[in-house]
Amino acid sequence: MTTEALSTTEALLPEQFADLEPFARVWVLPTCEERYQRRLNSSMEDMQAFYEAMLPRGDEAFAYIDRFDFVDLPEKAVHLMWLLCSLSAVSFATDVFRQPRVIDSAGAELPLVVEPVP
Repeated sequence: MTTEALSTTEALLPEQFADLEPFARVWVLPTCEERYQRRLNSSMEDMQAFYEAMLPRGDEAFAYIDRFDFVDLPEKAVHLMWLLCSLSAVSFATDVFRQPRVIDSAGAELPLVVEPVP
């Protein structure tokens, strides 16, 4: 799935996560590289707002996803999984670095071997 497919007005997340829908429009991204680039191009205020909205819902989101067999995840559960992946990416910026970029990292890269795709 590409990010172009996410630009519809249809809900991206399961109904019980409707309050996170505004964040889904920004942070439901299928690849680590897209999530990292979004982090680098986001303000700390935007990341903090996403972090504060998503973090308390993390356990509930994991519980929702765990109801399904990973290879048969419904599309909205996949979106929720990607939102959790974005939370992980943002948490380093909000909790550790206090800025979008890794401090003193110059040209650091994040090589990824496998994406979490059902």
